[in-house]
Amino acid sequence: MHRRAAQGFEILVCAPFGRDAESMGELLAREGYRAEVCTDLRALAARVAGEGGEAVGLILATQEALELGFDALARALRLQPEWSDIPIMVLAARRTGRDDAIVGLRHRLPETVTNVMILERPLGAESLVSSIASSMRARQKQFEMRDRLRDLTASREALAASERELRLVTDSLPVLIAFVDRELVYRFANRAYEDWFGRGAGSVIGHTIPDILGPGQFATRREAVTQALAGEPVRLETRLAMPGRTDRLAEIRYLPRRDAAGRVDGFHIFVLDVTAQKRMETELREAAAMLEARVAERTEALSAEMTRREGAEEALRQSQKMEAIGQLTGGIAHDFNNMLAGVIGSLDLMRRRIETGDTQALERYRTNAMQAAQRAATLTARLLAFGRRQSLDLKALDLNTVVREMEELLRRTLGENIAIRTVLGPEPLVARTDVSQLENSLLNLAINARDAMPEGGRLTITARRAGPEEAGAALRAGPFAVLEVADTGSGMSPETLAKAFEPFFTTKPLGQGTGLGLSQIYGFARQSGGHVAIESREGKGTTIRLLLPAEPGDVASEAAAAPGEAPAGQGETVLVVEDEGLVRMLIVDVLADLGYQPIEAVDAAMALPILESAARIDLLVTDVGLPGMNGRQLAEVARRLRPELKILFVTGYAESASVRGAFLGENMDLIAKPFEYEALGAKVREMILGGPAA
Repeated sequence: MHRRAAQGFEILVCAPFGRDAESMGELLAREGYRAEVCTDLRALAARVAGEGGEAVGLILATQEALELGFDALARALRLQPEWSDIPIMVLAARRTGRDDAIVGLRHRLPETVTNVMILERPLGAESLVSSIASSMRARQKQFEMRDRLRDLTASREALAASERELRLVTDSLPVLIAFVDRELVYRFANRAYEDWFGRGAGSVIGHTIPDILGPGQFATRREAVTQALAGEPVRLETRLAMPGRTDRLAEIRYLPRRDAAGRVDGFHIFVLDVTAQKRMETELREAAAMLEARVAERTEALSAEMTRREGAEEALRQSQKMEAIGQLTGGIAHDFNNMLAGVIGSLDLMRRRIETGDTQALERYRTNAMQAAQRAATLTARLLAFGRRQSLDLKALDLNTVVREMEELLRRTLGENIAIRTVLGPEPLVARTDVSQLENSLLNLAINARDAMPEGGRLTITARRAGPEEAGAALRAGPFAVLEVADTGSGMSPETLAKAFEPFFTTKPLGQGTGLGLSQIYGFARQSGGHVAIESREGKGTTIRLLLPAEPGDVASEAAAAPGEAPAGQGETVLVVEDEGLVRMLIVDVLADLGYQPIEAVDAAMALPILESAARIDLLVTDVGLPGMNGRQLAEVARRLRPELKILFVTGYAESASVRGAFLGENMDLIAKPFEYEALGAKVREMILGGPAA
């Protein structure tokens, strides 16, 4: 198969008589050409003159076909592009005579049509195919030439467009842009030269740098020009003196250009007017220096003012602190003096009765002293709750269950003229909190509500899940469970509401309240990771919401406390570490009375040799707040020496023990001071027998 061009391989066949057209079409198809048969010369001319006519590769016609419509073919060929010369192959009869056929054909064809081949018949298929292939190769050369001409034209047009765009861009810039060759002749210059030198780009191109600048200014550039022609980029600042114009401070850059061989054939010139920039920089430096001086002056004045204000604020804070401490200590002193009066007075009367042998009233005085001491312990617990320093035993509790179990107690406490309504869900509402503190808080809120409804009213207790907008001031992210207590009482004024959580603030008559109820609830909620919100309006009642951290899962099981006398020991050894002598004596005496073998130690330094010895120790009872090594640190050392040792902590106040779950380890527990004889004995026995542990 013959090689064909990508374009121009179509052959137009015109043979109107006999089977010539059909035979030639079949032959061409076998050879891989695409043949199109035209019925006559007019149809062939229309095909050449129509769309895609220039893509025709060859016209193959019989001599008989040229008799009619030849003028139409001539017109169509005249319309062909200048590069196109479609080969025409004529199959002529021998009897006509070759010379006559050619002369007649030449006479009638346009002068531009020269590519005509006359083949005499009869003609073998091989000769015809060979002639067609030769003509098609020649036609392919025409298409290649056309493509080259098109590429050249496109390149010239692109170059011209690029030059126009470059000229447009460079002429729009307020920068001198030029190119000079190695002879320092300008080959390009933009319009800015007219503004700078009063000479258009046309009058600059073709001249040298000395011609434009003058010999004097060129002398100052000679070294820079030499460096640029040597291939080194140059940057300099100089003042341009231009005749009839204001001098300009200019930043000049020479950038060498290299040809394809890498030789420097000239350099580009970029000149920027920096007169205004330099003037502005000078002004900015002067302004910055002035501003810095003013800032320093103002800073000194502000520093003095801040020092004065800090002194005033510190004095105010100290005054407020002393006022708060005075209020706090005044309240504590008032209540504790009353309680101590009861304790000291009862003990003094007991001493007098014992001295006279009158023992009948001893129990009454003992009871009075115990009640006064318990009131003092309650006050201390409330103070710790307010300060978030009480020891909490946080467990998973169902708030619905807590409310149901307290409902009967609340009804008896509040009386018949107050209706209690509970709104509880059917599913457990689990919150992590201390059950005793929660019950105490609920009872306090109910009593406050009762006092606000002296003529009776309604108390509504609701347990529910907190909405996303309710946890704003909590110490941790949600979710939260809400225990809401709402009454229809007298409500609070805005002034009273603002002080509701302050310690020792109360609206009750003197002697009827400590002012620690709400502050204790506030401290308990914050220590638990929750919050307390309060809403109240005078005459409209009060609503208090206690938010507690909610959690999934089951509620914690509680072992029922065994009432009655403390269980006796069976000779077990208990190491007691307590730095307070009176407390240590009481603990040791209680343990001895119950049948234990107590060992005393004042601090960790005295206890460690005992722990390191081979002595039997069934339980370690230690104060948390020991001097030197504290009780928790002592427990760590004791566990390394005796891994199975059970440990009971005793504390009156310990910040680190404020949340039991984070403080206690396995087989550890905690009891808070002050404690009763029976409570200490029960806790010791529970620990030794392996009862509930943290």
